[in-house]
Amino acid sequence: MPTFEQVAELCLDINSGYYVDRAVYSLRELKGFEKIPRPPDFTAPGYLCTSEQNSENVEHVCKHFKWKPLYYFFHGWAALDWYRGYDRTFLITPPKERTITKTFTAPNRIIAGERKHRLEILYHIFKNKLTDNHISCPDVCPAEDISIYEVIKPLAHKYPDIENVFASVALPRHFRGETDHPMHSCWLSLFDESAESLLYLVTETVYTGRRHHLTEKTFKPIALGMPFVIVGTRGSLEYLRSYGFRTFEGIWDESYDQAEDSVRIERIASLLRSLDELPPAGKQDLFNQAQEVIEHNWNHFYNGGFEAVLWKELQEMLNGIESHSGADCPG
Repeated sequence: MPTFEQVAELCLDINSGYYVDRAVYSLRELKGFEKIPRPPDFTAPGYLCTSEQNSENVEHVCKHFKWKPLYYFFHGWAALDWYRGYDRTFLITPPKERTITKTFTAPNRIIAGERKHRLEILYHIFKNKLTDNHISCPDVCPAEDISIYEVIKPLAHKYPDIENVFASVALPRHFRGETDHPMHSCWLSLFDESAESLLYLVTETVYTGRRHHLTEKTFKPIALGMPFVIVGTRGSLEYLRSYGFRTFEGIWDESYDQAEDSVRIERIASLLRSLDELPPAGKQDLFNQAQEVIEHNWNHFYNGGFEAVLWKELQEMLNGIESHSGADCPG
């Protein structure tokens, strides 16, 4: 049986291909993974507890070690804990009292490593001159200390003009009152920006591959009382709806959610461009149309509905461990 230290060493190696936020990014390309020996004659059940659903990478790990995957939505629990109490704050302008003057708020902090999808959406934002919105972007990745101008170079094969596009924009870009790009995972912020924006552009931790992997980032606009567009893996909106939340189909086009990895960012960029072209009154009208969904999501998050779904899921996962405790390890 591999030790915790063996697996953790790979998980924490930033060069291994699957470090960030404990997400398994490109396990099939991880050369050292298969070198961890399988247990030759291990009959007790083995489990991999994960917050990544329907994941080809988790399936690969479990097949290698003959483990059974056990899923629960960890980041849902984290968001409920981290953002509790904000339903009573005076910092968040009530949605029905907002005047919309911007199309989107788009925070971007870590832009290196496996976050190239953030660079791609920023490329489209900059190229399409959507910069009169609330956008943050560092010139040096605060997590890996790499210049953004170096990080974008591998994307030149897909976007030949990417270096010129980024050179045309003054970086870094900060939100009002900020002088750097602080970590804000465990609390809410951007209250003024949110009060002015039609939607929150969520650039999730992972983008590629068959898996559902949403983090606390997706719950920030819900807690802030905002519509959202998610730059995440295919089916992210569908996955979120399975937990009782609603999204914004019928108010704008959400078909991007089912697009292939190779074109999903372009679909999102096209949506942002079309929304940005609307006059202020048009953006305000869309925001007003979204009020019912905003209210439903906020109530579901803060008034116990989401927690009830998570508890049921967690209990079923724990029951699964108990039911297999006397069985041979599957596989």
